[in-house]
Amino acid sequence: ILGATIYPLGKLGSEFMPPLNEGDLLYMPTTDPGISITKAKEILQQTDKIIKSFPEVEHVMGKAGRAETATDPAPLSMLETTITLKPEHEWREGMTTDQLIRELDDAIDFPGLTNAWTMPIKTRIDMLSTGIKTPVGIKLMGPDLTVLSNLSEQVAAVVQTIPGTLSAFPDKAVGGNFLDYKINREEAARYGLTVGDVQDVIMSAIGGMNITQTVEGLERYPVNVRYSRELRDNLPALNRVLIPTPTGAQIPLSYVADFNIVKGPPAIKSENARKTSWVYVDIRDTDVGTFVNNARTAINEQVTFPEGYSVVWSGQYEYIERARQRLQVVVPITLLVIFVLLYLNFRSVTESMIVMLTLPFSVIGGIWLLYVLGYHLSVAVGVGFIALAGVAAETGVIMLIYLNQAYAEKLSQGQMNSLMNLYDAIIAGAVDRVRPKMMTVLTIMAGLLPILWGTGTGSEVMKRIVAPMVGGMISSTILTLVVIPVIYYLWKSRAIRRQAKMGSLMRA
Repeated sequence: ILGATIYPLGKLGSEFMPPLNEGDLLYMPTTDPGISITKAKEILQQTDKIIKSFPEVEHVMGKAGRAETATDPAPLSMLETTITLKPEHEWREGMTTDQLIRELDDAIDFPGLTNAWTMPIKTRIDMLSTGIKTPVGIKLMGPDLTVLSNLSEQVAAVVQTIPGTLSAFPDKAVGGNFLDYKINREEAARYGLTVGDVQDVIMSAIGGMNITQTVEGLERYPVNVRYSRELRDNLPALNRVLIPTPTGAQIPLSYVADFNIVKGPPAIKSENARKTSWVYVDIRDTDVGTFVNNARTAINEQVTFPEGYSVVWSGQYEYIERARQRLQVVVPITLLVIFVLLYLNFRSVTESMIVMLTLPFSVIGGIWLLYVLGYHLSVAVGVGFIALAGVAAETGVIMLIYLNQAYAEKLSQGQMNSLMNLYDAIIAGAVDRVRPKMMTVLTIMAGLLPILWGTGTGSEVMKRIVAPMVGGMISSTILTLVVIPVIYYLWKSRAIRRQAKMGSLMRA
């Protein structure tokens, strides 16, 4: 039976936590760097209008750009739309959250726009902890941004071919457009101008300058003055920006400065004193652990990394690795605590080990039920197996107590002289007292099954905790009723054989 469990165990994927349905959605598309504010606003309005047309959507609220705070380092190329959904009973018949995301993704298919669908609260937590907004993130590290940009595009192209990839967007480390002014100091001095004079004109006429504030009740807004749009929206117009000289003459900016458009990094990210470029990967119809394993193999085979460059897998996979390391410590400690408590109760290592044998039998049912329900291994499932260990040990303790009572009763009556007497005692302790054992198990399962059938926000996590316990209780109960009496018989029969041998020697 344990060997047969290897098959479903190999089919289970891995994830940090099951997808939590928060009741709302967050749409976070990404464009190439260099997008203008006007174009970002246009795309935001178009996508919001398409999303709002779905009957399941209550309302949408989009955002482009960032607030003036370090807690929101979102570039203009990363749009955000919070989608508030109607109650599920108002949805179209048969519609689910996953199906709705598929239809929304098919409806919003703009060139140069990479879609990403997630949950609002989950995304905020992920971005605060790892900076990655998608389930899987690939962080490329190295000294040169140009090389990192090329590597990220190669990695994204490889990941895009892997089954289960919904989208793969490489972070453009050097894709930003910058207008670079180079002031000619000699020409500026010829007109009596300093570098600061020229820079003041560039700042005020093109960038804008706050000259005062307007007070509207309790609100205050800055008043910014600069050239109107038609005088600064093209290079020839910028070339004609006028600079006043000390003599009163007005000269074009091109007389004292040269300017051109250069490519550069829109933002420079670094971790552990190393520059990084990120690849955002959104997945569908697969689990994070399996996808990362397949992607890692494909990238190692198809992408060559120069010396000094490395890959770090982030997003939910980073959480999975941390959780796995902690569980490798927590699970042995849990088993040790259970064994110590059993020993303090029975005062016997043998009896404690007999009860501990029920734990592998409980794991069998838990794994099979996870396989049947289509759940993946996660922290929630790990918590369920830890709780199952305690509950399964309880059923083993009940079985062993009844066996000990029946054995002690036969022994006190002087009826423990042969293996047949031992067999009768085990039948009395195991078979004749099945009812109280089943009542204990059914009481536990009666409290767990409603959680397994529950729906609503948070039910996804609770189902993963309960599923191993329900499946484990079924298998541990059946196998405990069969295996523990057999082990108990083998253990006690040795003492009876020794007693019979000693008796025959004394008679001889």
